[in-house]
Amino acid sequence: MRYFVLAVLALILLSLGSALFYLIRDQGRSGKVVKMLALRVALSIALFVILMLSYKLGFITDRIS
Repeated sequence: MRYFVLAVLALILLSLGSALFYLIRDQGRSGKVVKMLALRVALSIALFVILMLSYKLGFITDRIS
């Protein structure tokens, strides 16, 4: 689960970096900036939902080990 979360966080950062790249490259005139930012929001929401479901189903516990 730890590696999955790290991979999704890396995808979120990559999407944010891509949006910055497209913003600088074409001054945001194309829809690519909006698409990359929408992808970032979707990944963030999906990660949050997956973490909450994993906790509810017992894949993640609240004990420190």
